[in-house]
Amino acid sequence: MDKVVHFEIPVDDLERAKSFYGSIFGWELVTTPIGDGEYTLVTTTPVDESMRSTESGGINGGMMQRSEATPNPVITIGVESVDDALKQVEASGGGVVTPKTPIPGMGAFAYFTDPEGNVMGVFEESA
Repeated sequence: MDKVVHFEIPVDDLERAKSFYGSIFGWELVTTPIGDGEYTLVTTTPVDESMRSTESGGINGGMMQRSEATPNPVITIGVESVDDALKQVEASGGGVVTPKTPIPGMGAFAYFTDPEGNVMGVFEESA
């Protein structure tokens, strides 16, 4: 059974969102350059040296600029193979929003839509 491994919160005003979530929930929010933009890592639970949660059931996430492709929060599911998962998504009535995209040193992700129109993510760890 594949499990939820990550969440993403799209934002219009990053500093406002960081202030909101950091002050209410005590989350650690670290913004880093990625590609042509920025990505904010959201730590909600302690992690080990591989950035994996050290608490059972703990999930960390991220914040990024809201876009047409990701107008709402995205739940990401860990899978063995992004390619295989996307084939199954398409065969079952979903669609690919963002094709398999490498994340150096971590793995790869993709966004897809389910038949209900929700944007979701899949992630595979590097071997």
